Amino acid sequence: MNKNNKKVAFAGNPMTLLGNEVKTEMTASNFTALNQELAPVQLSDFDGKVKILSIFPSIDTGVCSAQTHRFNKEAASLDKNIQIITLSNDLPFALGRFCGAEGITNLVTLSDHKELDFGLKYGFVVEELRLLARGIVVVDKNNKVKYVEYVAEMTEEPNYEAALKVAKALV
Repeated sequence: MNKNNKKVAFAGNPMTLLGNEVKTEMTASNFTALNQELAPVQLSDFDGKVKILSIFPSIDTGVCSAQTHRFNKEAASLDKNIQIITLSNDLPFALGRFCGAEGITNLVTLSDHKELDFGLKYGFVVEELRLLARGIVVVDKNNKVKYVEYVAEMTEEPNYEAALKVAKALV
């Protein structure tokens, strides 16, 4: 198993990332994750759109909740050719419960818990916790990676503005 050399920490403690580090200008790997109805969803289902992948450890934490709320709010005013997809290792039921209770309706929310297909292909699996590290990946309409952020401290929010700026310029 590949170990990603990106440096991330959780509450100040260094963590090991598993999988292949994703970098700008790479072709985005197709992956499969589960939606809230347990149906498989692939990145290729969004071909022809700009994709913002919002990645976080667990929806039941304050920072992950804030990240999801922020992107839900941003999605309401984005061009229809930009799709925000959230990914975590939370169970699909937990994601569905949270989104229903919090009015999250503008995002595609996916769970990578079953196969870790996304996490390993993009290098976001935290070995010590079996959670996904926090980050953002922006993929253009032709499935080229145009922006990557592995948040160095998982308890902090990502750089929303930088990712949104890149995504908007790709439409």
